[in-house]
Amino acid sequence: MNKAQPEVILIGAGVVGLSAALALQMRGLSVTVLDRVGPAAGASAGNAGAFAFTDILPLASPGILKKAPKWLLDPLGPLTVPPSYAFKIAPWMFRFWRACSPSRVAHSTAAQTALMDLSKAELEPFLQETGTLPMLRKDGNLQVYEGKAELEASLPGWKAREEHGIEFRHLDAAAMAEIQPGLSPRFTHGTFTPGWYSIADPKLYTLALADEVRQRGGSIERGEVTALRPFEGGVEIVTADGSTRRAAQVVLAAGAFSHRIARTIGDRIPLETERGYNTTLPADAFDLRTQVTFGGHGFVVSRLSTGIRVGGAVELGGLAMPANFRRSEAMLKKAQAFLPGLKPQGGEQWMGFRPSLPDSLPAIGRARATPRVTYAFGHGHLGLTQSAGTARLVADLITGRTPAIDIASFSPQRF
Repeated sequence: MNKAQPEVILIGAGVVGLSAALALQMRGLSVTVLDRVGPAAGASAGNAGAFAFTDILPLASPGILKKAPKWLLDPLGPLTVPPSYAFKIAPWMFRFWRACSPSRVAHSTAAQTALMDLSKAELEPFLQETGTLPMLRKDGNLQVYEGKAELEASLPGWKAREEHGIEFRHLDAAAMAEIQPGLSPRFTHGTFTPGWYSIADPKLYTLALADEVRQRGGSIERGEVTALRPFEGGVEIVTADGSTRRAAQVVLAAGAFSHRIARTIGDRIPLETERGYNTTLPADAFDLRTQVTFGGHGFVVSRLSTGIRVGGAVELGGLAMPANFRRSEAMLKKAQAFLPGLKPQGGEQWMGFRPSLPDSLPAIGRARATPRVTYAFGHGHLGLTQSAGTARLVADLITGRTPAIDIASFSPQRF
């Protein structure tokens, strides 16, 4: 191979792509990262900053089917499909509905748990190796409920977590106040998961990974990839300006845009976009001591080094529709009611694309057309959480090792 060429080109400079690039560099491979905008430009910048290793239950579940009709009636609620997008998303929604059967949920939960366990095991060694360990926090997560009935409705999910060895404890209002003062009295019960980690700021973390890739001799370049063309001995990459480049291996980790590129080599992967919204307030907006999850309303409040972030919810609206920041405003208004001391002034709004597959599992594995293209996308709202584990699996595949876990459930061809 021409030594001027990188051995691996990674498409996507988000947290998954950069983590995979570093994992490959640690195994001695030369890498180039291509991204249409640059590092940390998408969901890796604006997420809640959580390593949600306890979040093993798929979004596709019987529970979501019970809540969805009520939520869908509220255009600013936790889950919505804009009317103009409903017809286009119908095939994806049908697959999502099928994935909600009990047997498929059990399968997805087991697969998700395996990837979570691997990601948690890989995280701290990865942070240590990349010099980012000081950014890790272990403040836990507090899920709050409006009444005993809402707590009891959540118990099957907690039972499933208990069966997988996840630590948690149910709390009354007084015990919740010891962990997080200032909650509205409407929240009478809660569940605390101490094994919930977070990062000081997801954008700063992703940018630090980009710096580490460069320091290890890799390059990060801007370029919008439009097609992949396998050839004997490698893969040719075509970009929007008509230029091409080649590498022995390609990793496709372009988030919500990945399915468009995968289609050029014959893989039609049903990826949709969870459009996430948030508002980041100044750091003194509230005395937040742990991430608080308002599950009945579909959003969280997170403490970052750069501020207090109020965000979440799911808007299944694709890549082209303009942002509807009334969703951010609705969550912030609720947060004011739920945390009465919250100061809402001075916030910065954001919307980003979370790449989501119907069964809530990512696509990790080889392309149909060639083993020289490896997919690593579709993590939904768990990209940061599963980044270190996905990087390990990508590195195993590229270097010919047996993957650390069984990846059959993540096959890009499973649909």
